[in-house]
Order: sequence, then C-alpha cells, then structure tokens
Amino acid sequence: MAKIVVLDDVKDAGILIKKILEKKGHEVIPFTEEEEAIEYVKNNQVDLVILDIKLKKMTGVEVLEEMKKINPDLKAMMLTGYPTIDTARQTLALGAKEYCVKPIDKTELEAKVDSILNS
Repeated sequence: MAKIVVLDDVKDAGILIKKILEKKGHEVIPFTEEEEAIEYVKNNQVDLVILDIKLKKMTGVEVLEEMKKINPDLKAMMLTGYPTIDTARQTLALGAKEYCVKPIDKTELEAKVDSILNS
C-alpha cells in the first residue's frame, strides 16, 4: 500500500490519522515539526502527504511548496479546522488533490485518500 506522511501540530491528530489509515494497510509516518517532515520527504519515497494548514512555524501551504520542490509529483491533501476559499485556492494551485475539514471524519478521510492514491 502507500507510504503517507502526516504533518499536524497536534500530535493526537497525526496519531488518529495513522490509526485510521494503517487499518487500510498504509504505512503512516506522523510529524509535528515542519522541518522533520520536509527532511523525511527529501530522503524517502512518499506516496502522499497530509498537511494541516495551521502549523507551528510555517503554514501547510508553505510546507507543500517546499515538498513540491523536492518531489513535483508528490500527491497531497490538506487538513484544516478553519476552511476558507483563499486557502483552498492556494493549496489546489500547488497540486493538493483534496481538502479535509477537522474534526476528521473516518469515512471521508478513507475515501479521499483512496481517491487521491488512485488518481
């Protein structure tokens, strides 16, 4: 299955996503620090990144920009508790395929991840 990096400044959110997606057979590596996630993507083959929009030092949009410089074909999905048209436009322009609003719905998350990975 897929190798998925999750970056969320709330550790429990990353753990929740990991539990949900590992039951589907994916390998999930959660991060709370932007630099660590970017470094992981630089040094490993990753199929999908799931990024929170609001992080500690950078935004999810900025992290996605950095990751796309490393791997232009990287598939991405954004998470947010604060959806806005502006952030949706920015992330879609950078190639994020989906947008998931918190609190995370298990069925929605699984469906969107399947959709992205099969596109």
